[in-house]
Amino acid sequence: MVEHQLRRRGIADSRVLAAMNEVPREAFVPTQRHKDAYADGALPLGHGQTISQPLMVAMSVEALGLRGEETVLEIGAGSGYQAAVLSRVAKQVHAVEIVPELADRAASALAALGITNVEIHESDGREGWPSAAPYDGIVVAAASEDVPDALLEQLSGDGTLVIPLGEPDTQTLTAITSKDGRLVREELCRCVFVPLVHGG
Repeated sequence: MVEHQLRRRGIADSRVLAAMNEVPREAFVPTQRHKDAYADGALPLGHGQTISQPLMVAMSVEALGLRGEETVLEIGAGSGYQAAVLSRVAKQVHAVEIVPELADRAASALAALGITNVEIHESDGREGWPSAAPYDGIVVAAASEDVPDALLEQLSGDGTLVIPLGEPDTQTLTAITSKDGRLVREELCRCVFVPLVHGG
């Protein structure tokens, strides 16, 4: 996976590649999907959610530019896989998941691997997790037509937010970095993510 799906497609951050190599993806995939754990695509988790394609996880994490001392927020914890990858490249990870069953499953999978620097919170992702803000990096694993204001407010003065933006069938993975008091956007690639679910 690392060599053929990631490195050959331009993922160059050695820390991200090492994290993707070390985290057992099958630990976060439903049992009946274990044989497909390293497939080059997203896999269903139930509840209308997916575990993202490995390339999308690597691109999103790489775009944060982490060096190991950062506090990171993940929106859409899903299976817990991306949080596990983030745990290897950041100091502390807070991951928000709105589906209770997925939040519980993610927390159990992380605990089974002995990962202690990730906290899973059952909450509305559009609201972020303000009690641990500001965040050096925020990564959203679900698509939105706009950037939730709460997430921008919780981003540190020089932090980066990575989010898929657009309509259900036309999205762009976008990095938004705070620089000198202004927000700089960079379009990374076209993508397709499940929609960002929020409470009514």
